[in-house]
Amino acid sequence: MENIIETSKREVWLDWARIIACFMVMVVHSTEPFYLGGEGALILTRADAFWASFFDSLVRACVPIFVVISAYLQFPLRYSAGEFFRRRAVRILVPFVLWTVIYAFVWGEPVQNFRDLIFNFNYSAGHLWYVYMLAGLYLLMPLLSPWAERAGKRELQIYIGIWLFTTLIPLIRDWMGGVPEVIYGPSGLPRQALWPLWGEASWNAYGLFYYFSGFIGYMLLGLYLRRFAGEMSWAKSLAIAVPLYAVGFAVSFGGFLRRVFASDGGLFPAEGLVGKAVWWETTWCNDTAGVALMTVAWLIVLRKIGCSCRFYDRVAVPVSKASYGMYLCHLLILAPVCGFFRGLLGVGDAGLLGFWTAPVEILASSVCSFVCVAAVSVALQRIPRIGKYIMG
Repeated sequence: MENIIETSKREVWLDWARIIACFMVMVVHSTEPFYLGGEGALILTRADAFWASFFDSLVRACVPIFVVISAYLQFPLRYSAGEFFRRRAVRILVPFVLWTVIYAFVWGEPVQNFRDLIFNFNYSAGHLWYVYMLAGLYLLMPLLSPWAERAGKRELQIYIGIWLFTTLIPLIRDWMGGVPEVIYGPSGLPRQALWPLWGEASWNAYGLFYYFSGFIGYMLLGLYLRRFAGEMSWAKSLAIAVPLYAVGFAVSFGGFLRRVFASDGGLFPAEGLVGKAVWWETTWCNDTAGVALMTVAWLIVLRKIGCSCRFYDRVAVPVSKASYGMYLCHLLILAPVCGFFRGLLGVGDAGLLGFWTAPVEILASSVCSFVCVAAVSVALQRIPRIGKYIMG
C-alpha cells in the first residue's frame, strides 16, 4: 500500500527521464573506445569516426538532463541550507565516497590513487567528475534560492538567454583561434590555449560571461520548467523539439567530424596525444550550443511522457530510484562488456561486420550494460538499512 501511495505522487516523466539519461550515459561510454586509445586519441577508420560522432552526438544531453532534473526537484530550497546539505550528503556524497574507494582499488595503483584523491577524482573512473560539478551547484543553491523564489518569468527568460549565448563561446573561440595549441601541465592533463574574449587575459580568466556559463544554465532550466513551463500538445512539442534537436545534433556531429579531418587531413588511423581528442570533442562539451539545444529538445518531449502502468510501478520506478547508483558503478560492468563485444566482433576494417561493426558493438554494449547495471543497482539498493548508503 505504501508503494502505491508513493508512486501515485511521483512525476512520471522524471522517472522516464532518469532512465533514458542513464541509458544515454551507457551509449556515451560505449562509444569512447572508437576514438580514445593509443597515446590518448585513436580513430582507426573513417567508419569509426562517423559512428563515434553519430552516437556520441545523439546522446550528449544525458548529463545536462540529470542536472535539470536535480534542479527541478531541489531548487529553490524548500528547507534550511543545513537540512538541505545534510540530506544531499546522505543521498550523494556517501555513495560517492564508497564507489570512489572501490574504483581506487580496482583500477590503477591503489596507493597513488588514494594520494590523487586528496585533490581530485580517480582519472581511471573519469565519470566521477559529475559529482564534483553537482556538489558545486548545490553550494550555489542556498545563495540563489531567495532570488529564485521571487524571479518572474520574463526575468528568468533573460538570464537563460544570456546563458544560451555563452554556449556559443567555445565555437567563437574555435572560429577566432583556429586549431588551438594544447598545453600540458605538470599532471600531464591537456588544456587548450583559449582565445581571450570580453575581459579575459593571461592574468584574468574571469571575463564578462564567466559567472553565467557552464552548468548553472541547466539549473535555471530546471527552475523554469517547474515554475513557468506550460502544457503543450504533442504536435506543438514535436514542432519545437525536432528542429531544435536537428540543429543541435548537426552542430555536435559535424563539429567533431570537421575537427577529425582537419587534424589528420582525412587520413586514418587518426591518432595522437589525448589533447587531440580533447579538441575533437569541442562541440560535444556540455556547455556548447549543440548540446544545450538538444537538451531543451529532449526536455520538451520527455515532459509529455505520462505512461504509468504495471511496468512503470514494478520496473521503471525502482530503476529510476537507483539511477544515481547506476551512474556511479556502471563502468565496472560496462568496461568488460565493451571488451567482450570488441573481441567478438573485431575492430576497424577487420571488423566482422565491416562498416556496421561499430554501431552493432556500441548498441550491444550499451543495452547489455544497462540491463546488468540496472539489475545489480536495484538489488543493492534494496539491501535493508544500508542500501541507500551504497546506491543513493
